[in-house]
Amino acid sequence: MRQVKTATRPLWHPYCWPGWIAVALLWLIARIPHRVALALGALLGPPVLALLPRRRHVLLRNLELCFPDWTEMERQRVAHANARESGRMLAAFAWGWFGSHRRVAKLPATIEGLEHIEAAHATGRGVLLVGGHFSHLELAGRLFCRYAPLAGMYREHHDPAFEWAVKRGRLRYADAMFRRDELRAAIRYLKSGGTIWYAPDQEYRRGERVFAPFFGIPAATITATHQLARLTGSVVVGFEHRREADGSYRLKLHPPLDDFPTVDALVDTTRVNRMLEGIIRAAPEQYLWLHARFKTRPDPQEASPYA
Repeated sequence: MRQVKTATRPLWHPYCWPGWIAVALLWLIARIPHRVALALGALLGPPVLALLPRRRHVLLRNLELCFPDWTEMERQRVAHANARESGRMLAAFAWGWFGSHRRVAKLPATIEGLEHIEAAHATGRGVLLVGGHFSHLELAGRLFCRYAPLAGMYREHHDPAFEWAVKRGRLRYADAMFRRDELRAAIRYLKSGGTIWYAPDQEYRRGERVFAPFFGIPAATITATHQLARLTGSVVVGFEHRREADGSYRLKLHPPLDDFPTVDALVDTTRVNRMLEGIIRAAPEQYLWLHARFKTRPDPQEASPYA
């Protein structure tokens, strides 16, 4: 399960050089002490985001759409904290992909709810671990592997060098990695009783989609959770993770969704989105609000909320 796919374009091709530079930068960041890397990221995040006015607009607009009951001061406070988290994200990804086993093992982390996965595995069922795109999601996945084997589903990167290096980094700790188009392999893995972690909270062009409410707003959402649970008999467990103020990490597994899946993809996808909303509300400043989650509307004539 740990084979690394060779990129179709030669990895030494000039097209890949920017990817190798990015990999080298992340490797160097992973050599910096964890707290220092996070502090530097938090310092650089706001000024870098200020140079990206479109992304800052998306961030503020998402907070306005998802938290209409907040005051403007509350939204600005979370937006500033989120900008700092955007900088920390680079450090967390670097440590998740390229941090040494010895140094990552020293990071303080706790987990709650592991019995939900153990109960599923005791009956031979697989587990769909469903989470969201938080600033430290890669590192959270690696920390989870301290406690149980874990595979992941991911979107392939367009740069062959970056894709090769990141997948190789993930396979240092993950049980397997499946591209989003490798559904047959993922299904076999789940049917064998494995655990797959993925995040269905962003808009993807591939796969069946429905418009399910997300923070009360119809959002184009893939139905993969419904489909995979239906095809494999796996249980669906929410995966919550956050970085605490002291720099430690808290991992929490929610109880499996009852009576899931049903025959209705929209009903099931709505339940998944509602579960993700609760996870996001627990640490909104650490969520990836820079993604234009609501850019596709049910009515093609409807104006983009980010216009």
